[in-house]
Amino acid sequence: MNGSSVDPVTTALHGLLAGLSLIIAIGSQNVFVLRQGIRRDHVLAVVAVCIASDAVLILAGAGGLGALVRAVPEVVVAARWAGVVFLFGYAVLAARRALRGGESLEADEAGRGSGRGPVVATALALTWLNPHVYLDTVLLLGSIAATHGAQAWLFAVGAVAGSMIWFSALGFGARGLGRVLSSARSWRVVDGAVALTMLIVAGLLAVG
Repeated sequence: MNGSSVDPVTTALHGLLAGLSLIIAIGSQNVFVLRQGIRRDHVLAVVAVCIASDAVLILAGAGGLGALVRAVPEVVVAARWAGVVFLFGYAVLAARRALRGGESLEADEAGRGSGRGPVVATALALTWLNPHVYLDTVLLLGSIAATHGAQAWLFAVGAVAGSMIWFSALGFGARGLGRVLSSARSWRVVDGAVALTMLIVAGLLAVG
């Protein structure tokens, strides 16, 4: 595709749709953002970390970092096994919360569930220790961006916009579920689902 012959708006929209199609797939990162959004627990920080991380990876892919990742596949392998260990540990913690119970969401507790540092660290780990992030954003989106020639950066900007839309909607939109999931029993179900999702993702990463 000759990027210079295509309308810039069309290129950006192509990037937006491509970015959304990859980001929306349910995974460990989205589950974490959804949980924090429901609890109204440092949502802005979590959403900002996810968007900024995606922006760095997408723009790096458009800039040609994908070639380096292909040349050094050990980077993805290392992220894969680090991700397996982290996800398994997070699943154990979530399962423990589900079994013990006692967690709920009260209006006057919103936003005070955890320290910001651990929450941000978890968001970073769920993003950067997931090898699929590199495959999707750096390699796949980077390769598609390259087909747009001189307009590759417009495609990348569109993909970043898709990330901004999705994570903002997921994090801040989830607040509406707070009333529905205000009881301790509801949160045991949520944490059980989080634990199961993390285990499944860890298992899929482990088997390749």
